[in-house]
Amino acid sequence: MVGATIGVEEEFHLVDPETGELVAGARRLLAADTGRTGADAEAELRLSMIEIASGVCTSLDELRADLAQRRAALRTAAERVGLAVAGCATVPDSGTGRAAIYPNERYEWMADQYRQLVDEHQICATQVQVGVPDRDLAVRLTAHLRPWLPVLLAMSGSSPLFRRADTGYASYRSVALSRWPTSGPPPLVSSAAEYDAAVQELVDSGAICDAGMIYFDVRPSARYPTLEIRVSDACPLLDDVVLLAGLARALVVTAAQSVDEPGPAYPLLRAATWRAARSGLDAELVHPVTGRPVPAADAVRALLEHVRPGLESNGDLAIVRELTADLLARGTSARRQRAVLAGGGDLRDVVDSVVAECRRT
Repeated sequence: MVGATIGVEEEFHLVDPETGELVAGARRLLAADTGRTGADAEAELRLSMIEIASGVCTSLDELRADLAQRRAALRTAAERVGLAVAGCATVPDSGTGRAAIYPNERYEWMADQYRQLVDEHQICATQVQVGVPDRDLAVRLTAHLRPWLPVLLAMSGSSPLFRRADTGYASYRSVALSRWPTSGPPPLVSSAAEYDAAVQELVDSGAICDAGMIYFDVRPSARYPTLEIRVSDACPLLDDVVLLAGLARALVVTAAQSVDEPGPAYPLLRAATWRAARSGLDAELVHPVTGRPVPAADAVRALLEHVRPGLESNGDLAIVRELTADLLARGTSARRQRAVLAGGGDLRDVVDSVVAECRRT
């Protein structure tokens, strides 16, 4: 059944708890984690990044408990080797090139080919896996999800700082990622065979080395029977991760109920994505249906109304409404990071605030 299962992959920065600077500590952390804490962490592109993945869950309560345990285990492993974990899309040190790539053949190929893009690829995301057993159906669903993904991006914005300066964006991660040739909105294709052929053509062209380098905002997973929603920034607060997961699942379930209808072309998609990256929830967003500028809260409420059937079918309506109200009241991580600076804090204080939020469950 579509949406019967849900999972989340979270990426984190590894930082020095005293200075807030990025640290090439992935190998030390992985050695500390093995068989001892249960975080089941995995390496990422750069030695200053780490990833955890939830188990296959069936409810938001189960997902929350799973991620809370893994986050706590990751913190324990990190502290054991003198590190802290920051669950936001960028930290102030991002983009400086500090910390080399993780040493393996695939990452070394990417570094050789992409050069400056890899040097600056110090960005972290939240990725939601929603169960869709039929791969053809998963591909067809992407067209129905596309207009709503900028709202998820706006709700997750946590990357205002890059190269030790304020970028003016709520999600500079999405701007940095947009330079890669396989990022952004997915292509409009009608079958898994057509999608897989397009991916193979990209591999054959030499532009990418494998299907894992497909960074579309939503894609059928190359490994699992899932649809993978990849548009969101990493979030320090577990509440926001659970919220994004609930909305992503509801989007998929709602789309499945109308998949036989043509998906909306929505020519404003890239503009809407840029607007969401620029302002997050602190200004206007492009409405996913009308294409007109509206207050961000109105776009979020439109998303909630659109996915209400999916939320109700999974029993998630009450929790998602509550978490949405909390997010609209306190704002995104980007807003809170800027508030630290506006209150007289420095860049290290910003990192400290993110690390502290990651400890909350």
